[in-house]
Amino acid sequence: MASKKNGMRLAAAVIGISAIALTGCTGPSSTDSGDGGSGEASSAPITLGTTDKVTSLDPAASYDNGSFMVMNQIYPFVLNSEPGSPDPSNDMAESAEYTTPTEFTVKLKPGLKWANGNDLDSKDVKFSFDRQLKIADPNGPSSLLGNMESVEAPDATTVVFKLKVAEDQTFPQVLTSPVGPVVDDEVFPADKVLDDQEIVDAKAFGGQYIIDSYNKNNLISFAANEAYQGVLGAPANSKAAIKYYADANNLKLEVQQGKIDVAWRSLTPTDIDDLGKEENLAVHKGPGGELRYIVFNFDSMPFGAKTDDADEAKSLAVRQAAAHLVDRQAIATNVYKDTYTPAYSYVPQGFTGAIEPLKDMYGTDGKPDAAKAKKALEDAGVTTPVKLALQYNPDHYGPNSGDEYALVEKQLEADGLFDVDLKSTEWVTYQKQRVTDYPAYQLGWFPDYSDADNYLSPFFATENFLSNGYDNKEVDSLISEQRGQSDVAERTASIEELQKMVAEDLSTLPLLQGSQVAVAGKDVQGVEKTLDASFKFRLGVLSK
Repeated sequence: MASKKNGMRLAAAVIGISAIALTGCTGPSSTDSGDGGSGEASSAPITLGTTDKVTSLDPAASYDNGSFMVMNQIYPFVLNSEPGSPDPSNDMAESAEYTTPTEFTVKLKPGLKWANGNDLDSKDVKFSFDRQLKIADPNGPSSLLGNMESVEAPDATTVVFKLKVAEDQTFPQVLTSPVGPVVDDEVFPADKVLDDQEIVDAKAFGGQYIIDSYNKNNLISFAANEAYQGVLGAPANSKAAIKYYADANNLKLEVQQGKIDVAWRSLTPTDIDDLGKEENLAVHKGPGGELRYIVFNFDSMPFGAKTDDADEAKSLAVRQAAAHLVDRQAIATNVYKDTYTPAYSYVPQGFTGAIEPLKDMYGTDGKPDAAKAKKALEDAGVTTPVKLALQYNPDHYGPNSGDEYALVEKQLEADGLFDVDLKSTEWVTYQKQRVTDYPAYQLGWFPDYSDADNYLSPFFATENFLSNGYDNKEVDSLISEQRGQSDVAERTASIEELQKMVAEDLSTLPLLQGSQVAVAGKDVQGVEKTLDASFKFRLGVLSK
């Protein structure tokens, strides 16, 4: 485990909302225990099905669940989390600790290799993190490195991360997150994104698995990486595959027929109920921390900064009116059968410091209030109905997204205060256009690490992942300050204050918090270990 010097605390929260996985018979049982690294690997391949999509295999160019799912199988990390735990452990690292308040020093295991035979050393680590900041892809995770001043590699096995805020309580967790995959500096360019097939052809892999064959968003086949020496150990199954589905109905059908072992994201709540009643399927539960929300683009939303009738006060009133009108409980119950719960904050319940400021500030006790919405608009001089272009994605966040946003549209329009132009776009296009083309749009968030900061920094720091024009210097300052607060009570108070501050600005509108969904077979072992508080799914712990 990473050392904890100078009072460093590695905060972690186990969320009460459950993720759901189903397991279905797809072949003869194995005597393998399913514990990654324990005993001989099963020769029976594991196949996982998903409706998620891969944006890019290049860690600098994607910040989504589907891409990170694959990255967790194929790339090494300086620190990673063991199945069953959210806490950082040494992966490439032999040790990791604060050697000064602003220097986090890592000693790497000697003699590490990439699957292609290249040396895997400190040069690769420095290159990977420098590259993230240099490319700074709008759909990449570079915003997670907001507290990193620089990274140095004084020798082949030493890496020194120099930080802006002393004793950053979140930095070890950041190293396990989507910004953390280390890439081969002899394969990847320093200043541009590398094509998926070029990565596969170069065998630039250092995780539990290598990719044997790659048909993007159709089928990926994996084989165990014999060069891997990290915390996950040898995979329990030597072969694995991920099969991609455009339609959740086909995903459901193939797990019923035993054509796939695990289906992870996304089935409808009705499908989950149906599959749970089948004799050859079993339901597993684990922690979850998903947040679903609407993003407002401060430039192009009604009265946004780059519109013809730009007016900051009117723009805020529009966001406030929307917050007064949404009925979260109706969405949770009518669309998701209460597999989600209403979200009245930017930090889900269950994390240290989570409060519910939107419940008090908008609507009445969490319920919609059209009178308050009307007053907010009238006080700002906004003529109604407000024309609002609202975009959602039909394939990335599950098949119920259409019903979810149809209900949001109905709620906003019910009292004549809004005229919503609701449209949908497939994920591959959506994730590229959201920053520039959508005045208001759907996003969902799966935590990178289990700390409240991960629901604050990526959204509300000045250089945030959303790139939606939000900039509050006081918020930015407090985000930086809380990272270095080693006193738990002091840091908790800061996290609470941050939630109140961003609730006043409403750059995003939280709707629901809930769970992720997965599917697989009764003879598949190790499913529970993939549904842990690290929020990662590891094929290597599964066996049958």
